[in-house]
Amino acid sequence: MLKKIKYLGNTIPVHINSLFVLIPFIITGFALLAFLVAYHGSSVLSERFLFWGGVAVVLFAASSGIAITVVILNPIRKFINTVHRSPTFSKEMSDSQSSVARRRDLSRFDFVFEEVANIISKVDARKRFPHIVGQSRSMRNVLSQVIKVGPTDTTVLILGESGVGKELIATSIHEESSRREKPFIKLNCVAIPTGLLESELFGHERGAFTGAAGRKIGKFEMANEGTLFLDEIGDMPLETQAKLLRVLQEREFERVGGNQTISVDVRFIAASNKNLQGMVEEGTFREDLFYRLNVFSIYMPPLRERLEDIPPLTRHILKMTPGEPELSPEAMRELMNHGWPGNVRELINILTRASVMAEDGQISTTGLAKNGRSLLKPTSGARDSKAEQAQAPLLNEDNLPAVQESFLDEDFKLDERLAALEQDIIIKALKKTGGVQSKAAELLGIKQRSLWHRVKKYDINVDDTKKHQKM
Repeated sequence: MLKKIKYLGNTIPVHINSLFVLIPFIITGFALLAFLVAYHGSSVLSERFLFWGGVAVVLFAASSGIAITVVILNPIRKFINTVHRSPTFSKEMSDSQSSVARRRDLSRFDFVFEEVANIISKVDARKRFPHIVGQSRSMRNVLSQVIKVGPTDTTVLILGESGVGKELIATSIHEESSRREKPFIKLNCVAIPTGLLESELFGHERGAFTGAAGRKIGKFEMANEGTLFLDEIGDMPLETQAKLLRVLQEREFERVGGNQTISVDVRFIAASNKNLQGMVEEGTFREDLFYRLNVFSIYMPPLRERLEDIPPLTRHILKMTPGEPELSPEAMRELMNHGWPGNVRELINILTRASVMAEDGQISTTGLAKNGRSLLKPTSGARDSKAEQAQAPLLNEDNLPAVQESFLDEDFKLDERLAALEQDIIIKALKKTGGVQSKAAELLGIKQRSLWHRVKKYDINVDDTKKHQKM
């Protein structure tokens, strides 16, 4: 194949069909260059001797290059061709097979080796973490971080929305550590009443408070020499955060109502679906505790950012469902177009309900509907914020959408207009409160967690709203 390359501004046609020609050509060129240098620098040997010596060097270099190429590259080429024909390759690779076949050796080798590494990575992830279903690159990146941090005693902070599987990742970290044979204790900070949280963590002595009829061992003592997983730590009260900080620093504490100092050897893993950095700025989460926890952070991507995991997750969930129903292609397309605000937990709930409605062992789009209306809403694509604001409906004197007939054209999309209106209202609320999300949430009449999710959904820059307040 003819290839043109540029050298010193000139276009030179070069015939390079294979590495089998390129490598011997390069080795021979270097040998010839060395011979010419030696020839011009020598005045002792005869010209005839130098000439035939040079010919011998060039021939030896050329034959050596061919031999090296055959010995090394031939097995590699056979391996590439075998793998290239393997049915294990994904459909995407099969579709691009013809274009790959036309590539040069280096490009083709690089492509196939990358895909082989990708397949091996998926197989390794399935075998090493059988309880985690997910083959996307983002999930494999998470699992690679688990493999790296697991054998250490480093404190880990897992961040991500509700329902993404943070507890599964925490369990995997413990199983990858040297403490895998020791206790793995879990505590959901939001599920325990504020007055009982310290007792759950540190334990209490008899008579420490009303109803304390005997001594109770807390989670820290139960997790000694093992791992303690604190889920939803962003909901922990500030006074409890201060006491937790001491345990993280000193590895010792006292039971509630007791005066005996107890030392523990515990590995800490925490998780939160809140923006802890933002909470630190707002004063609702201790800064020193945040930095003590945020030694090694792992971000769990939401399901809408790893749609390729939906098919294997769906198969896994339905396999655990009575009757093991199958999903129709139309229903799968609906699942792929959904925004999944509830992530994997929402997927489980929808498929569980749909399996009950399945007919003849197959879930159709009808099974994904409730009272004649679909349970799924299509995901709106990413849009420019300025364009969204330009498309947003006007507001009337009562700050309600002023619907005009001009909006109801052929291109009218209600979901997009409502999304644009919601984004505009959130930005105005943040500007009015100087970027303080807790105050903005109170102003909007929603929970701070809900506001944080919507800020992420619309990619709103909170710092800009703070600047606006200063101006």
